[in-house]
Amino acid sequence: MEVKELLKYRQEILDVSKDDDEFIRQESVLAELLPYMLDAKLVDSEDVTPSYFAPGYDNLKINGYTVNDSNERLQLFIINDESIDESIDEEDLYTSLKVDYDKQFKKVTKFVNLSIKGDLNNKVQDSDGAVKSLIEKLNSNDGIDQFDVIEIFLLTLTATVSNRGETIQPRKIHFSDEFLKTKFEINDKTIKKEILILRKVIDLNFIANVIESRGNREPLTIDFNNDISQKIKVIQAADEKNFSSYLCVLNAQVISDLYKRYSSRLLEKNVRSFLQFKGVNKGIKETIKNNPEQFVAYNNGLTITATNAIIRPYKKSLYLDSLTDFQIVNGGQTTASIYFSQKEGLDISKVNVMAKINVAKDVSENDLDELISNISKYSNSQSKVTDVDLRSKSPQLRKLKSLSESIITPSGSKWFFERAKGEFLTKVRHAGANGKRLKDEFPKERRFTNMELAKYYNSWGDNPWLVKKGGTTCFRHFIELIETGINSEDSIKINRDFFENLISKIIIFKKMEKIYGQGKNSIGQLRAAVIPYSLSIIYIFTDGKPSNQNFNLEKIWKDEGIDEELAEYLRYLMITVNDLIKQYSSSEDYNEYSRKPELWESIRNCSEVNAMMGSETSKLVLSRYATHPEKEICV
Repeated sequence: MEVKELLKYRQEILDVSKDDDEFIRQESVLAELLPYMLDAKLVDSEDVTPSYFAPGYDNLKINGYTVNDSNERLQLFIINDESIDESIDEEDLYTSLKVDYDKQFKKVTKFVNLSIKGDLNNKVQDSDGAVKSLIEKLNSNDGIDQFDVIEIFLLTLTATVSNRGETIQPRKIHFSDEFLKTKFEINDKTIKKEILILRKVIDLNFIANVIESRGNREPLTIDFNNDISQKIKVIQAADEKNFSSYLCVLNAQVISDLYKRYSSRLLEKNVRSFLQFKGVNKGIKETIKNNPEQFVAYNNGLTITATNAIIRPYKKSLYLDSLTDFQIVNGGQTTASIYFSQKEGLDISKVNVMAKINVAKDVSENDLDELISNISKYSNSQSKVTDVDLRSKSPQLRKLKSLSESIITPSGSKWFFERAKGEFLTKVRHAGANGKRLKDEFPKERRFTNMELAKYYNSWGDNPWLVKKGGTTCFRHFIELIETGINSEDSIKINRDFFENLISKIIIFKKMEKIYGQGKNSIGQLRAAVIPYSLSIIYIFTDGKPSNQNFNLEKIWKDEGIDEELAEYLRYLMITVNDLIKQYSSSEDYNEYSRKPELWESIRNCSEVNAMMGSETSKLVLSRYATHPEKEICV
């Protein structure tokens, strides 16, 4: 792709990040870029805690943060201010010098250092709740103990280029690892620690690559000489037409180092949650503790796939230098268990793990998916792998895509369902002169991705904490719901009624986002949690109660919106829920704690919710939106 083509993506992101006053909001820019990062498996969820902090002194800045699902990795986000300035000259949108990006990263690393030292504790207002919580966490023993990796993402709407040669060409800039030396106290004992600092630029080149790949992940290449500094001796077990197989023994420290650096990206093709040390994980931990030398015999080992391997002969033996598109398709729990066992202080130096490496030859992405699915299906014995684990393209989603292309709303328009991130922008680019017509036909308000689909659908239910987790966790739950018993009478039917109800849920959700607001005029700073929690409260007092009438989603489909009375009621509901999340949270980091089911259990059963839903206002509004309005909503 030519460099100038990249700038088209920039303008699209800026256009959809403007508020009603045509002002570009940095929080919106962050929200637009996160789905691309989720698609590339750089983050576990698109749900990030907005925490804008640019005090104007000490050259500090961050825009948001999140903690990964297994809690050992803190991810920080910063937006390059100049890159979102529409008045900037085009030539200033091309970055060729690494030092320009280093200046941005230093704003975040300085923030981290000052936070850990406690220098920022008294410089943040109580109103900046998310930032204050993060600073206090970094300044605590618990925080230093928890975080092994701090990953900094620089989000910049610039193109990274090389000026060498006759024409400007896109290029990547690599940033070396850094280590932050610190210490913390546990049981009156001082422990020294090095936190790994990773830095990555999310630029226009990255966005274009994600879009062009149409959902195919950026291959993960492991260089064992440079990344891990270990010599891996292998034995070739097979050399077939479509793959070669190698066997080796990996020291547990290699596995732990891989997980620390890459986390869930290692398990990309076979995503499953790490379930603490229950079941098989508990057994893995006990073997590490009590019989480390026997681990290689007791454990089933790892099965790894790759699309390319560099094998080096040396003194009549073979050594593994690197693997491209590295994936652990069986043994993900072993990998995570080894890492967290070491984190707990267990000695893993005597632990070794058998590994089988299958290197595919000249296979397409679909063929690779099928190969990985079959390897997982027939070799995985650590835990059950369901059909959903192995499905790369859901037939139910294909039905939904077909419905979105054929169903016309009462006003004569359509909704665009993006099964892969960037599908719409690719369609616009290929349309040439008709690209503007497509944008007018499908504005952002009438487009949704598969991840957004899962969020909107799951919000109308009894698990808003799951919606708050977002990303793969939320999407996986949605797929399991629509795929379970797909050919049985009890299965969810993906038909016109399903589609219309889905669009109604999207309309409510998007309307609530506008009502809640952003920035200084918003209800608060918990929008991503308050909306699913509020919708779940409506659900459990309507559709979630068998004796009640269902909420009339058909009315919203026909009206293509909600009336003023419902809008005002939703504002009242969200104000209440915003306060309840703060009241019942066991942590001052309300956004992060809202991902826990314990918070939802406290709120759904609290006296305040019952009183609110039993009020005359609630009964009146919800009765108007009941399928049979003459029957009053019961509490």
